[in-house]
Amino acid sequence: MLDLALTPDQKQLVETVRDFCSREFAPRIAADDRAVRHDPEIFAKLASIGLPGVCFPQRYGGHGLDYLSLGLVCEELEYVDTVYRTVLSVHVGLVGCGIYTWGTEEQKQRWLGPMARGEKLACFGLTEPNAGSDVASMQATAKRNGGSYLLSGQKVWVSDADTADFMLIFAKTDPKAGARGVSAFMVDRAASGKALRTEPIEGRLGIHAGDVGSIFMTDLEVDEADRIGDEGDGFKVAMGCLDNGRYTIGAGATGTVRACLDASVKYAHERKTFGQEIGRYQLVQQMIARMARDYEICKLLYFNVAWMKNNGLRHTREVSMCKQYAADAAFNAANDAVEIHGAYGYSAEYPVERYLRTSRAPIIYEGTREVHTILQAEYALGYREDRPMKKSLPKYEPD
Repeated sequence: MLDLALTPDQKQLVETVRDFCSREFAPRIAADDRAVRHDPEIFAKLASIGLPGVCFPQRYGGHGLDYLSLGLVCEELEYVDTVYRTVLSVHVGLVGCGIYTWGTEEQKQRWLGPMARGEKLACFGLTEPNAGSDVASMQATAKRNGGSYLLSGQKVWVSDADTADFMLIFAKTDPKAGARGVSAFMVDRAASGKALRTEPIEGRLGIHAGDVGSIFMTDLEVDEADRIGDEGDGFKVAMGCLDNGRYTIGAGATGTVRACLDASVKYAHERKTFGQEIGRYQLVQQMIARMARDYEICKLLYFNVAWMKNNGLRHTREVSMCKQYAADAAFNAANDAVEIHGAYGYSAEYPVERYLRTSRAPIIYEGTREVHTILQAEYALGYREDRPMKKSLPKYEPD
């Protein structure tokens, strides 16, 4: 039965992360955003309080907390800015949970251990210039070379591309087999030499303080022991990883809604026109009421997904709804927050203009709004149903 009450450990976690973010991140994010400057120490700071291992067992260097704890952390990080949540989302949700699900015991010790302990940062290479929503059309290849593979191709819109130590890369081992010809590989930047290079993507609308870039591979040799899952399992691995990543996005977007609500309430009390606080006007109240409503809905959606994850239940439909609704709610809340702030909302003097810019990206990545709309409609119409998965994220078991 779903219990919405936080445990003492979860309450302490929220307080710790909230206090940490207010000290380490909040004072500098506005300046970093204006300067389009990425702080390469973000991951080290997250690791200093153990966040990279929040939901992984202690035997892999984690803290053994549940999946709701991961969501609570993501909400607190994105309350300050999307860039901080993104670093953890990709590292833990997309890559860490993928290895935890699909990796062998040796791979978990070799890859997941350093990640959970905060020693190595990981990124996720799936999207290509001509393969976004249509994953099966990717052109990156992995050709057999004895006991290894040679990877060639390009990945784009990769968060932490320039700073990551490890990379989970998807490429086609059988170009003629469509989705069934995709395989997944872990790549160690330190061992890649000149066969791998990365470069930043500049001129972005938002997440200016983030590290977003492209990965280029030319006959990059990867040992067979670094393949995650069997040959041809890559599409299934990617979809499982996306379920986890979408959960962290939904939880994070909930933090943006809360940030917009708090900023709007504060300004509505401070700003006066015609002799009274603007919070007295019904149209302002309408926008604030919508934020308050959406915050509670978003929380319920990601709490429900967390409960399903903790109990080892497939949640592709539920996490899709959570991600889509929360991402839309965050953008709508930011748009309303700018409206409430009036001309000041259009300036960098207040944080709401940054919320509006950064909240647009989550609507696009890890499944566009349109992809999730189709997915939800197909579930409702009975055209799609959840089938048993070859492998699923292990249910939460207290250490």
